[in-house]
Amino acid sequence: MIRRGFQVAARLGHHRGLLGAPRILPRLNPASAFGSSTDSMFSRFLPEKTDLKDYALPNASWCSDMLSLYQEFLEKTKSSGWIKLPSFKSNRDHIQGLKLPSGLAVSSDKGDCRIFTRCMQVEGQGFEYVIFFQPSQKKSVCLFQPGPYLEGPPGFAHGGSLAAMMDETFSKTAFLAGEGLFTLSLNIRFKNLIPVGSLVVMDVEVDKIEDQKLYMSCIAHSRDQQTVYAKSSGTGAPSPAPGPILPPPTPRTNRRKKRCQGFIPSCGPASLGVG
Repeated sequence: MIRRGFQVAARLGHHRGLLGAPRILPRLNPASAFGSSTDSMFSRFLPEKTDLKDYALPNASWCSDMLSLYQEFLEKTKSSGWIKLPSFKSNRDHIQGLKLPSGLAVSSDKGDCRIFTRCMQVEGQGFEYVIFFQPSQKKSVCLFQPGPYLEGPPGFAHGGSLAAMMDETFSKTAFLAGEGLFTLSLNIRFKNLIPVGSLVVMDVEVDKIEDQKLYMSCIAHSRDQQTVYAKSSGTGAPSPAPGPILPPPTPRTNRRKKRCQGFIPSCGPASLGVG
């Protein structure tokens, strides 16, 4: 029995060591990863000729506000330096040729993989959006129309759908600004509910670039700017900061001795993902 106990303890100690061991992710500069310049990065992200479907094009589900504002920004691409970003079904298609470090390399290349915001194939049911980017000013505008499959409160979009779109716009902005690939943090303050099927205009700006990190902000509002749906701030970087991906396991206490209305003191709000 004692020997058996030591064997179990040894196995537990081994697994805890794996969980607590830091795994360092290599850093990545998107521009240099393509092996040349930022121009090369743009040309790969914005291919002139491709057989891939661009999901950021008007379709029958777009509301009149989204269609007309899309046309306004399309005109700006001809005179004001704005660029309409294509949107393929997977980010794998966007970063073709990107030399990822071994720690970030994709082990498989499944053809059925889809980016989360392009996971619904029926037009108008989920995420309908298009992003325009201004390189010289390092800012973006995203036109977003949430479909009925993104409903939260009856008749209104789930807050998580807006958070996903902010994250997507932040990451694309950071990537094309030449200093980002991953969103490190995203803080959102929700203001008003978004009616399903309506247009949300998201203005994203790079506030500063410091220590290989981009500090960005976003205001999501109605087309007439009379209603602010949410404000957010985020940080982007070439890769997540070095450090343990999984935190060390929280020590467990004796549940029989320490109980308070079913709450275990050793597992605070942070460890439960609350607060």
